[in-house]
Amino acid sequence: MYQCKHFKAYELVPRVLYKLRGEKAIQLLDKELLVAIDYVREQLGKVTINTWKWGGQFEYRGIRTPECPEYSITSQHPYGKAVDFDVEGMTSAEVNQWLIDNRNAPELKGITFIEMGMNWTHMDTRPTLNDDLVCWWTNGNTQVYTRNV
Repeated sequence: MYQCKHFKAYELVPRVLYKLRGEKAIQLLDKELLVAIDYVREQLGKVTINTWKWGGQFEYRGIRTPECPEYSITSQHPYGKAVDFDVEGMTSAEVNQWLIDNRNAPELKGITFIEMGMNWTHMDTRPTLNDDLVCWWTNGNTQVYTRNV
């Protein structure tokens, strides 16, 4: 089992899951996603996912349960395979470009999908052809970046 270095479960799951499982709730997240968010924090600095524990507005930026207004069974969030986050001092466009530029880093090999054009960063570990990195815009445009293997 992967031991997350820089995040506690309450930063990644909603309060209902944290109340049920405590720190063991982190086991509900994809290992490759945990490795990637640790790496992003190590390389880029302060990463913010959920803030509910401190009275903040974000509760469903990691795992989403049916109580979440943005819940969708087709999203990667309910399965622990996606996170939305901000990096202090960087725009989402800068973070997305960093993810593209560093897609061959071993710690990011599991990240296969990012959403573009949002004011936050979304990354997930869904299956893609050849484990390529797929960048998708809300207007339907898609760009695929291959990885060195």
